[in-house]
Amino acid sequence: MNDTLSRRVLVLNRLWQAVNIVGVKRALSLLMQEHAQVIETSDGNFNILDAGQWIDYSLANPPQSDGEAIHTIRLRLRLPHVMLLRQYDKVPTKEVKFNRQNVFERDGYVCQYCGGHFHERDLNLDHIIPRDVGGRTTWENIVTSCIKCNTRKANRLPHQAGMHLNRKPNRPRWKPFVQTVPADNREDGWEYFLK
Repeated sequence: MNDTLSRRVLVLNRLWQAVNIVGVKRALSLLMQEHAQVIETSDGNFNILDAGQWIDYSLANPPQSDGEAIHTIRLRLRLPHVMLLRQYDKVPTKEVKFNRQNVFERDGYVCQYCGGHFHERDLNLDHIIPRDVGGRTTWENIVTSCIKCNTRKANRLPHQAGMHLNRKPNRPRWKPFVQTVPADNREDGWEYFLK
């Protein structure tokens, strides 16, 4: 039973975009309160079933194993893999937090002046426009640089130090959580919806 309740369900907005991953309890709550429907894909089609239809489907097609079902007093209900919200049509937005690690990840651990790939311990953050002349600590003014390039540039603008940026820095776009779900951590039936 505990293994069954630890299963996860992919939730799509009404535009069929993945917006969340929830536990079985939350998924069944959404279904029974008629906030969501189940998308059943076992026959190769996308069948959308409300709570009553899902119960009928569970009775007509009993699950093969206990890991695929949850037991109630009266029936053995199949576990859904993908749910479709009835009303919600937005995609959650989230700002990427500005910190050292995220700047390194944005720049791929590559010095933005010499183009070398370095270990984190050999990198610094560089203000393109130095703070002394009004440069701010923002995504658009901070780049990853190796210690050698950072020392060479010192407290000058890149062109004053005879250097140039390999690429203009920008605020990273947030990657929806579903892109960050490792392939080996996805449930059956999710792949089509995560592409």
